Amino acid sequence: MRRLLLAARGEMGPDERAAASRSMRDALLSAPELEMGGTIAAYVSFGAEPDTRGLIFGLWKRGAYVLLPRLLPDGDLDWASYEGPDSLVPGPMGLLEPAEPPRGPEAVASADVVLVPAVAIDRTGLRLGRGGGSYDRALARVGPAILTVGLVYDAELVDEVPAEPHDRRVRAVVTPEGGLLRFPQWPLR
Repeated sequence: MRRLLLAARGEMGPDERAAASRSMRDALLSAPELEMGGTIAAYVSFGAEPDTRGLIFGLWKRGAYVLLPRLLPDGDLDWASYEGPDSLVPGPMGLLEPAEPPRGPEAVASADVVLVPAVAIDRTGLRLGRGGGSYDRALARVGPAILTVGLVYDAELVDEVPAEPHDRRVRAVVTPEGGLLRFPQWPLR
């Protein structure tokens, strides 16, 4: 499933990806939790993922404290503040990450909203990531009342994704056509 969805992403044209990313950015920027949130944990998009750079910049310009991940050698995520586009530097595996001092893996627990990448998300909030478990570890540190949102293209909101016992759900998804969709309550794991 992961391989097929990533291939489909790669076939999207740049204009289609840009329009989809703008739509998701606008839906998120108008969500009450992001309008009022003081601390937003986000991520810098990679490859054909929905582009998050405009979203991150928009949050930062409106005064939100934006935390971005730094990939640790063991696959866990550390977090550091975003201080504008020039504060990003190349990190492991070609990812961009903040140059600011790390705040520790537990810093994500202070976020009012957590935005996470996904290859697919099912209609119960289970997400299919890239397979490293980095975001499952990060989501395990986030309290049950915090809005966690996965960003995917329309075809990546699916009926079911394969799941492991350690997989963590997101509480909402944003897609270009559907906007922000919140999932009904479920037993958190």
